[in-house]
Amino acid sequence: MRSTFHGLETAKRSLFTQQTALHTTGHNIANANTVGYSRQVVNMVASRPMEAVGMSRSQVPGQLGTGVEFSSITRIRERFLDDQYRNENKSLGSWTIQKDTLEKLETIMNEPSETGLRSVIDNFWKAWSDLSKDPENITSRKIVRETAIALADAFNLTAKQLNDLSNDLTENIAVKTTEINSIVSAIANLNWQIQRLEGLGNNANDLRDQRDLLTDQLSRIVNITVQETPQGYTINMGNINLVDGQQAAVLTADALEDAFASGDLNSGEIYGLIVSRDRYVADYKNQLDQMANAIANGPVTITIPAGTVLPEGTVLNGITYTGANRTLTSDLTVTVNGLNGLHRLGYTLESPLSAGVDFFTAKPGYSTITAESFQLNPVIANDPTKIATSMRTEGTGADERVIKGNNQLALLISQLRETPFTFTGPGSVISSGTIDDYFRSVVGQLGVQAQEANRQADNQQIILNQVEMRRQSVSSVSLDEEMANLIRFQHAYNAAARNMTAIDEMLDRIINGMGIVGR
Repeated sequence: MRSTFHGLETAKRSLFTQQTALHTTGHNIANANTVGYSRQVVNMVASRPMEAVGMSRSQVPGQLGTGVEFSSITRIRERFLDDQYRNENKSLGSWTIQKDTLEKLETIMNEPSETGLRSVIDNFWKAWSDLSKDPENITSRKIVRETAIALADAFNLTAKQLNDLSNDLTENIAVKTTEINSIVSAIANLNWQIQRLEGLGNNANDLRDQRDLLTDQLSRIVNITVQETPQGYTINMGNINLVDGQQAAVLTADALEDAFASGDLNSGEIYGLIVSRDRYVADYKNQLDQMANAIANGPVTITIPAGTVLPEGTVLNGITYTGANRTLTSDLTVTVNGLNGLHRLGYTLESPLSAGVDFFTAKPGYSTITAESFQLNPVIANDPTKIATSMRTEGTGADERVIKGNNQLALLISQLRETPFTFTGPGSVISSGTIDDYFRSVVGQLGVQAQEANRQADNQQIILNQVEMRRQSVSSVSLDEEMANLIRFQHAYNAAARNMTAIDEMLDRIINGMGIVGR
């Protein structure tokens, strides 16, 4: 026999269930713009029906329903789309960093422009060409000095900017390392909270959303693989475990550098930072060093005209020139060490006779000439008369003196602009060519790399957006749909309430109205 209050219990269950659905819908609407939030639904099922007591079976012709109840509140999420998103996110993180670094390198190189390094080099060669027209002109000599100082300053500044960029990338690696440690610690803590709540039979939907959002953020920084176990997420970077249940690793910048070297770190923002620093910035700094060293000491083949009087003790092609043999009787083709080697073959305006010195030197504390150490010889910087321009002398012995009006050396130096140098350092963009050819190759290489990084970053962003749209189509909150659900659950709640009122009136009639006929 059915319970007298069976109908009230059925209506009550409906009220509670529809009320839960309304609250969940309100929760969805409230979080429509919350990053990482997944839409939640109330899973309703018919409650267990009632059966009459019988010896072997129910004696009533059918089961008596007991209403509705909700079995769970679950979030709508697809693991496949999450994994796909994280795989694409790590590549985007890497290419975005490389794109940003190459854009900064383009800004540092500042080419093509009227104020870049190429313009400074052109001005330097032009100053030598002007000096060759009047080698005794002190103004032209000062212009050569100032353009040489400007050239050294340009190399020094570019090298400093590259060093600053490299240091900035290293600092960013440390910052990202701290961010990783913070994220993995938070994920481990969420693993514990989720395990505790779900162990009591609850669905920790909001906590799971928080964990997935943190995992998405982590996937942009480093390459990760995610596995879900009863203890929560297990997250690995290659063979390195980052999160295992409630345990979180503590990484250092050095550990990430080692992971990069071993291949465990192969994508993500930190990978992009290391590649940018060790491949791009280091490469262009090396190329700039080679360029500065080539101008000063790079092997270059020249032809010294007949009649040239070489400085005492000059060694060319294995021959030492001394005494009367110093005067060349025919043209001599030799390889000298850059502008320095050529400058030492001439004479200054000084009296007594004085041979040229190294035109460029390394700054104090540096053993070799690099873009950072590149400077005009302080001796020349203090006295422009020490710039060698002549390759002819007159007189002999103690009476030998320079022919000041001779411009042969100044002319040879100005012609270095169109003379191929040999570039022997590792990573050279070309092995032989003019200084201008070399710099054009460097700038051209940078342009191609920047273009490729832009293309890769843009393509990866498009792919990621497509995956995110698919994921949002599944998990995001649709306000139109939620408003429709709101009306639907409201009507069901009102109907359940009306049902309870009807049963209440029926019971009132039975309890208070029956048995009083004739009174």
